[in-house]
Amino acid sequence: MTEQELTDLLLHAFPESQVAVSLNGGHVDIHIISDAFEGLRPVACQQKVYAPLSALIADGTLHAVNIKTGTLASTNN
Repeated sequence: MTEQELTDLLLHAFPESQVAVSLNGGHVDIHIISDAFEGLRPVACQQKVYAPLSALIADGTLHAVNIKTGTLASTNN
């Protein structure tokens, strides 16, 4: 799994979003800015990001995932 493959997977799940991925072995840092997170609590945002990654976590490809989310409105404040 490459950073680009993870980025593409997340862009498919969150179209029209800003996605940054940093991969180091099975450890990944993900930063997503998306209007899909508007009005959601932080745990709900993380659950939305974990959903498209669930198979990769289950098979051990990813074992440490750090997620940071935001909305376009929150980044413009």
